[in-house]
Amino acid sequence: MSLTIIAVLTVVFIITTTKIRKLIDEGNLIQARALFNSITLARKWNSGYEGVYVEKKKGVRANPYLDEPEITTNDGKIYVRRNPAQMTREISAYSEKEGLFKFHITSLNLLNPANKPDEFETRALSLFEKGVREIFDTAKINNTTYFRYMAPLYVEKECLRCHAKQGYKEGEVRGGISVTFDVEYIRGKLRANTVRTIFFGSVAALFLLGPLFFFTSRLIKKTSEIQQRFEHLAITDELTGIFNRRHIMLRFKEEFERARRLDNNLGCIMIDLDRFKSINDEFGHLVGDEVLREISLRIKNSIRIYDILGRYGGEEFLIVLPDTDFNHTIGLAERIRESVKDDIFLAGDMPLRIHVTISAGITRMTGSDSSIDDILKRADDGLYKAKVNGRDRVEWV
Repeated sequence: MSLTIIAVLTVVFIITTTKIRKLIDEGNLIQARALFNSITLARKWNSGYEGVYVEKKKGVRANPYLDEPEITTNDGKIYVRRNPAQMTREISAYSEKEGLFKFHITSLNLLNPANKPDEFETRALSLFEKGVREIFDTAKINNTTYFRYMAPLYVEKECLRCHAKQGYKEGEVRGGISVTFDVEYIRGKLRANTVRTIFFGSVAALFLLGPLFFFTSRLIKKTSEIQQRFEHLAITDELTGIFNRRHIMLRFKEEFERARRLDNNLGCIMIDLDRFKSINDEFGHLVGDEVLREISLRIKNSIRIYDILGRYGGEEFLIVLPDTDFNHTIGLAERIRESVKDDIFLAGDMPLRIHVTISAGITRMTGSDSSIDDILKRADDGLYKAKVNGRDRVEWV
């Protein structure tokens, strides 16, 4: 009987340890995707301006692979151009110096030999040509474990300004960016936890049922808490605590399908803070973050428990209203607008009193809507109309 119990608990331990390892790997993957998305967004911003210029000071060198790497202003100062690739390398260098993570942009069709792919990147680039969307793995480098992730870069219209001469066409894979960061600490914690688990499990086995059952239940509970934490992080906006954009769009699509299937009403409100940039400029981004948290709380307290609220963008919020007709949507938007107009007090070294207003665009689902994009377009048009007509108002089209 005792051997059977020990055997069962051993299986439970193996399954639990495997699940914890899987959760850690999933957490690493979420972090890697976030880092990749961050650098690609920064690259798009840079590309949209056809590169940015920085003053040529000591240690700042021009990129020899650009057609016009430098400009000279009327006052004689020299500025060097930083294209997306150079910006990526410099951000990576800063990050490596701080011991955080590493970006590497590379391709099978190189301009700069310094961007030569390593073995992992070469394998990934070959798979991208076959339609694979991402590659990830762990690697031991100099006795340290690293998590490695890579996703492709596709040729966009802006890219052709620099890469057309390489024969690329819009939509093709022109390379990829790899993300590498140290996971030795958490792997070490996992190994140490495994060793401790085996040790205490063995001791518990000597005393059989009581201590062993207690330890196992604690371990299962901790695993469940970790899983719940990861699930929460995956759907929540870190700053405001409400749904993030990805999750509210998923919930919006679900409610759209349900409303269309049951022929129910579906309302939508898109909200944007008025002149939010001036708050950041005058009081700083920390105060701006507090304002966003306070606004999201006031909106959350104004809606029903089954309404769906998420952060749509920097200072934009989206509310999805199941089973809500247009008149009630207007009424709720106006209540939210009035609630936000109340002064916001921020406690700190010097309490601040900030006056904030919002503009809102509202709409409802119609029989001609083929997707949530149609609804979002009308809500966004209404928001634009509110801005044009003086802000601090609710509009629709």
